[in-house]
Amino acid sequence: MTFTRIAAVALLSAAAAVGPTRAQSGLPETASGATVEAAYDDVRFDLESAIVNRGLVIDYVSQIGEMLARTGADVGSDATVFTKAESMLFCSARLSRAAMEAAPGNIAFCPYAVFLYETPDQPGKVTVGYRRLDETGSDASKKALANVNALLAEIVAEATGE
Repeated sequence: MTFTRIAAVALLSAAAAVGPTRAQSGLPETASGATVEAAYDDVRFDLESAIVNRGLVIDYVSQIGEMLARTGADVGSDATVFTKAESMLFCSARLSRAAMEAAPGNIAFCPYAVFLYETPDQPGKVTVGYRRLDETGSDASKKALANVNALLAEIVAEATGE
């Protein structure tokens, strides 16, 4: 078995360990994640800890749920999409450098983002996930981006207890 096939099998196994399928979690095809039954603030703390405990710095937290609630009337909508929803943006100097040394265009993938949300129709169920990076380019680029996807999968798995 070639290194590339071994890495692909390992990555698929890691992604499978994250939890429910996309259809079960309601995520788009390009995202992976899991839904857990827990208090939103507890899951948020676990997600933040999973990032920070790896020596990574959260550069920005996007308050998506608050933004939608605040702007609904401005765009003619009274729908409540989320009770709470956030996205956390961060980078890994080591993984980002490897990805961009392999292909400078991989800057498009930085910073990395993980998200969590709770909807009004499913209180107490929090979905945590990430948008998978498209592993493209040279073998070095594919490997570097696979490593980023593996990191994101590990963070989500830790935050959800999977």
